[in-house]
Amino acid sequence: MGRFNMQHVRLKDADWQGHHSEGEKPKRSKRAWIRRIVMAVIFLILVFAAWRLNTMKKTEMVNRTGNTYEKGIVQEVLQDNLQADGTRTGEQIVTVKMTTGVRKGDVIQMTSASGFLFGTACRPGLHVIVVQSVSGDSTVSSVYSRDRGGVIALFGLLYLVALVAVGGKQGLKASAGLVITFFIIIFIWIPLIYLRVSPIRSAVLVCALTTVLTFWCIGGISRKTITATLGTVSGVVIAGIFAEVFSLATGISGWNVSNIETLLTIWESNRIKVGGLLFAGILISALGAEMDVAMSIASSMQEICRQNPGISRWELFCAGMRVGRDMMGTDSNTLLLAFVGTEVSQLVLNFAYDLPAAQVINSNNIGIAVMQGLSGSFGIVLSVPITVLIASWIFRGKPSDSVEQILQ
Repeated sequence: MGRFNMQHVRLKDADWQGHHSEGEKPKRSKRAWIRRIVMAVIFLILVFAAWRLNTMKKTEMVNRTGNTYEKGIVQEVLQDNLQADGTRTGEQIVTVKMTTGVRKGDVIQMTSASGFLFGTACRPGLHVIVVQSVSGDSTVSSVYSRDRGGVIALFGLLYLVALVAVGGKQGLKASAGLVITFFIIIFIWIPLIYLRVSPIRSAVLVCALTTVLTFWCIGGISRKTITATLGTVSGVVIAGIFAEVFSLATGISGWNVSNIETLLTIWESNRIKVGGLLFAGILISALGAEMDVAMSIASSMQEICRQNPGISRWELFCAGMRVGRDMMGTDSNTLLLAFVGTEVSQLVLNFAYDLPAAQVINSNNIGIAVMQGLSGSFGIVLSVPITVLIASWIFRGKPSDSVEQILQ
């Protein structure tokens, strides 16, 4: 009789669990649809904001009336500029069949310079970009460069395909986050700067928005993504603070960049806050590494909690710090090497001209590169204990599935 009652209880418990599980499925499906709808609304808002920002009237800096950049295909090289030693001097004379623009379908004779910045070595069948000036029946054209748009798009597509092929569903989510990141930076952040919004404040806003949307795409709204978001934003802010302190101590500012003469022209016409561009760039450049560190720490500490539900807050903090210390060196090297890589040409020139160490160290270009690398690395180092502390507070004790379900 007792055995029968126990079996009866187990059957009832199994029936209750099955009924409970069936009841949870509609709730999860509903939450998933709500999340998709919210994401769609946010995306539409971003698209509308980008459309409004990019349809504004800009101050004309250069008169390009009648000048366009069109596509064409080289038909014939009438006069080459290849020398006996393999170098090119002067210009080529070529014929190009236009595939876009008002002269589409016409075969036009034009020149192609042998410079490293403009022109290209033409050959029959090569797709090129043509600078074209049309005035009535008169057309002046020259080859600007090879048409690289298709190749760039192809490599970008191949990267996304590889990301999805290796990462599966998570790779697809990461691709969506990548697209959102570049969309926000190119079509929202840059126009905001043009409208005289503070580059630093708008960069902080863009970093926070990008982090939230990217992590939401990858892992939904959960304790892990909340932890990673807070850790990322704290690291970016720390990088900005350190850059500001470094600027005050060394006298380096956004007015010391190499292209300041061109930026001054924009400042005079639009009063864009040129001085903050350097520091805003530091925040944006540090964002990727900060996201990597914060998400890795949050994921590791969440897994530690799942494997050891009874772990104390202090034990969890110590475990998280051990994980974070292993990441500090590699990610700091990533930022430093990235900024050094951007200055390779300058470093080689300094070495070739055998410039004195005092001149090199105190030059603006090297000072800016050092500030960029150290600021981002400083943000990474200090974001580790902050992220670990946040995770220890959020993940402490036995993880509650109900909380995760509510958040997701």
